[in-house]
Order: sequence, then structure tokens, then C-alpha cells
Amino acid sequence: MGPNARTMDVSGKSEVVDEGDVWAPVQRERSYTTGSLSESSGLKRRNQGERAAAQVTEEKEPRNKRVRPVAKTLSATSTPQQGKVTPLKKLSLSIQRSIGCRNENRLFSFSPRTRSRDSGSAKKRSSKLWSETYDSAGEELSAREVKRQEVIFELMQGERMLVEDLHLVKKNYYEPMLKLSIMTQDELNQIFGILDTLPPLHQDLFDRLVKLRHEDGTVDQMGPTMLDWLPQLHTYKTYCCNQVAAKALLDHKRRNPAVHNFLQLCQESAFSRKLDVWSFLDLPRSRLVKYPLLLKEVLKHTVAEHPDHATLSQALSVIQAIISVINGKAGEAECEYYRKRLCYLYENQGEEEVTRSRLLLCHGELKNNKGQVSDPLNVLLGDRMCG
Repeated sequence: MGPNARTMDVSGKSEVVDEGDVWAPVQRERSYTTGSLSESSGLKRRNQGERAAAQVTEEKEPRNKRVRPVAKTLSATSTPQQGKVTPLKKLSLSIQRSIGCRNENRLFSFSPRTRSRDSGSAKKRSSKLWSETYDSAGEELSAREVKRQEVIFELMQGERMLVEDLHLVKKNYYEPMLKLSIMTQDELNQIFGILDTLPPLHQDLFDRLVKLRHEDGTVDQMGPTMLDWLPQLHTYKTYCCNQVAAKALLDHKRRNPAVHNFLQLCQESAFSRKLDVWSFLDLPRSRLVKYPLLLKEVLKHTVAEHPDHATLSQALSVIQAIISVINGKAGEAECEYYRKRLCYLYENQGEEEVTRSRLLLCHGELKNNKGQVSDPLNVLLGDRMCG
């Protein structure tokens, strides 16, 4: 070659090279980032050997080997054993928990609305005693006089509650059933009777007793007021005599789905205090028989020298006589009700004795010795049927 020679590189391109320069091969960079080829191949062989050894180990170990859960292992190893918790520490922990719960609840702008049993439950009435209503009144009174005032206060509150319940019956039972034509007006009049005339009667007694109350809540004499008011209770004869027929008609009308659903809805409402309609209709009779008990209790805590003692004794005798008369009339009405519904197998079958009966001693279905009704046979026993 001459001073300049043409050479060919690996790619086929030609370049001119000066012969005077020292020729040296071109160094190519290796593609390995770390280590040499021998090192990488050796690492690969070691990894393959470890995987093979792990496979052999797994084949040698039984498959039913129990493995301890990781969570339990970590909790057992990482959590230090707690020391003895003192009462003071327990208190601080409970306070922290309560504070934490409050903070968590604040994250929500609303609380889920749940229907509690109290929301639709019965309305609770105030049952405060006289001594709780008038705190300072009993400080200068004897224990006996305090008990006397408690009974008088109970009598007054009972009158007020009875008036409220009687108005409730008319507003929530009588008027809606009449307006919705659930029952006819004749049927409602038969069931509710003279209920409308009773609220003014008891409101009058309540107003009279309130006028007797002093500023400290005490009542000196209530005997004259009771003695003047009690004869008005003769009105109850009409109401109590109608109860047997009213209860029978109400039980018969309950078979009507409209009546049943309406009464059930009322009983589940808050105003009814979970009471059935008949419980409200029977309140006047229950109140009537409670007057002797209340007057006896007032008389018990009234000293013989008290000016109210004599009139209270007279009032007690009056109410007992009134109740005796009303019970007799109610018994006759019950006997008359069942007597009119008797069906005779034969003509003139003891009709005279039945007609003369004024008092129903007992009635019901005949049952065998096992307590079962073998035949639908009703028994009626009156005061003129025995002897």
C-alpha cells in the first residue's frame, strides 16, 4: 500500500487511513451493566440451584403441616405484654374512648334516623305527689297531715285526668268513626251511651276542690263539698246499665275489618297509651268505685277533732249507698239483656220463673271435666230460678 491506504470496516464502508499512524482495533462497549458474563451466568446457575432445592424441600415436607398465621405471629412477637391496669388507668381509658367516639361521630353531618320504641309508645302522664308539687308546704305539717294532703291531691288529679280521657274518647274514637261512616250513629250511641254528660260533672268537682286549695297547696275541709256533689253520681245508673249491651255490640262490630283496623290503629297510636277503646269506656265505672277508697283514706288520716271528720264520714256513707243502688240496677240490666236473648226448645218452658228473675247469678257455657265445651249449650241462672 502507499502512504494512504483504503480499508473496509465491518459494516462495509471504506475509509482512508494514514499508514504513518499506528493502527489499533476499535473497542466496543459491553452491553452488561454489572459484572461480567461469567459472573451473570454463575448467578443464574446459583438461582436455579436454589429453586431446585426449595422444590425438593417442599416435596419432602408433609402437606398437612400446620402453619402459624402471620397476623397472630406478628401480634405475639411485636406487641409487648401490658402491665397491670390500675383503676385510675381504666377510668382514663374509658374517658379517652368516649372522647374518641364523639370525635368520630362529628365526622358525619347527620345521624341515621331510627324509630325508637318510645317515639310511638304511650304518652306518660305526670305522677308527681303533692309533696313534690309543693316543696315547702309540708315542712310545718305533721306526717299524718302530709298523707292527708297527698290523698286529697290524688283525688283532684284523678278528676282532671278523667275529664281529659273522656274528651279524648269523643275526639279520637266517636267523631272519626262517625265521620268515616265506620259505624252508624245509632250504633255509636249504643256503645258510647251518655258519655258526653260525664266530663262536665267531673270538671265541676275539680273546680270546686281547686277553689278550696290555699296558696301553699293545702286543703282544710273537703267534706262539705263532697257531700254536696256526690248525689250527682246517680247519673251513672244509666251509663252502667248500658255497659253490658255496649260491650256486646262492640265485640260484634270488631268482626268488621274496617272497625277492627281503625281500633287497632288507635291502640298503636301515642294518644291511647296502648289502651283499648273499651278501657276508656270503662274508666267512669272504675272511677265510681274508687271514691269510697279515697274517702276512707282521707278519713284515716284525719284526726277525730278535725272539723272535716264528721262530714267526710257522711260523704263516705252517701257514696257507698249510691254505688249499691247502681250495682243493683246494673245487675238487673244484665239479667234483662241475657233474658231477652234466650231461645226456648218448647213453648212455656219455665217462662214465668225466667221473667220474674231480676238478678243474674251466673251464666256461661257447659264444659266437661276436661274443661272442653262439648256442646254449645249456655246456662243461665237467675235469682228466681233456684230454690
